[in-house]
Amino acid sequence: MSLPKVFLCGGLLVGTLAAPPAEARFGKHSDSSSSGDAKPAHKATAIGVDDDDDDDAKPDENENRALKAPVTVSSSDDCCRYSASDDVATVILGAVFELILSGVGEAIATTGTHHGAQPADDPNEVPLPGSLRHAVPFSLRMGMQVSPFQHRGTGLDFNLGWDLRRFGADLRLMRLDLTGGAGSRGERTLGEIHVTYAPIVQENLRVRAELGVSTADLPQGLYVGPSLGMSLEACVLGPLDVEARMQVTPFPYRQADLRTGLALHLGSFMLRGGVHGLFLDPDVSPNSRDRLFGPEFGLGFTF
Repeated sequence: MSLPKVFLCGGLLVGTLAAPPAEARFGKHSDSSSSGDAKPAHKATAIGVDDDDDDDAKPDENENRALKAPVTVSSSDDCCRYSASDDVATVILGAVFELILSGVGEAIATTGTHHGAQPADDPNEVPLPGSLRHAVPFSLRMGMQVSPFQHRGTGLDFNLGWDLRRFGADLRLMRLDLTGGAGSRGERTLGEIHVTYAPIVQENLRVRAELGVSTADLPQGLYVGPSLGMSLEACVLGPLDVEARMQVTPFPYRQADLRTGLALHLGSFMLRGGVHGLFLDPDVSPNSRDRLFGPEFGLGFTF
């Protein structure tokens, strides 16, 4: 071999041994000047082989995947989940409530002293309930009336009474809320307890005489005095009645209570309307007025 060829082969061998090892790069150009600060390059992976170090190389991507994972909610944690037992309970309660309402409505329509029953043609036959009207052997009544007294206030009246053919009892309580001079207001409570006797008892008419005591709740104390009264109930047309009542207390305070009006019987249910006059001793009246007058409206039950 000639001397130039020997020098050429020797230089190639020396250059090959002195050159740095080659790096495998995919998609990036190697910069030897910044090799100290550069990030390590991705290792070459053979086709079809999983990269076991992928999770360690990209922790941020793994965290994002965990956050984006679907969240399942257990049906046991749902506070508003459907329950068949709730539906069954609702149906049962609705049926019971409807049954109670229908029963009460039927009882009101078919009871009372004015529900339209007529006496039998045979005089020896026992009369049907309700055919005797005001002459029934036993009756119970209760009611409530409201009386606005010509822009001077209102009176609220509650009553309860019963009749055993001719004898009976009557209890009443009236609450007065009246306005006085200079816009002042005053309240009074009046009460009555009477025993009654009916000298006239007929199918279409009942007249009662009443005797008992009356009370007045005054600022200086409770007044109690004797009380006399009279009342009547008479059939006018079908279930429509006329009613009237008078009550008097002569001492220790003076009181006169007058009422008259009409009552419409719808089975055992009753609607009332009329006029109410109340005369009180000025010392008893909350507004120092001895005369109170106005309409009266109310409702009640008779059995």
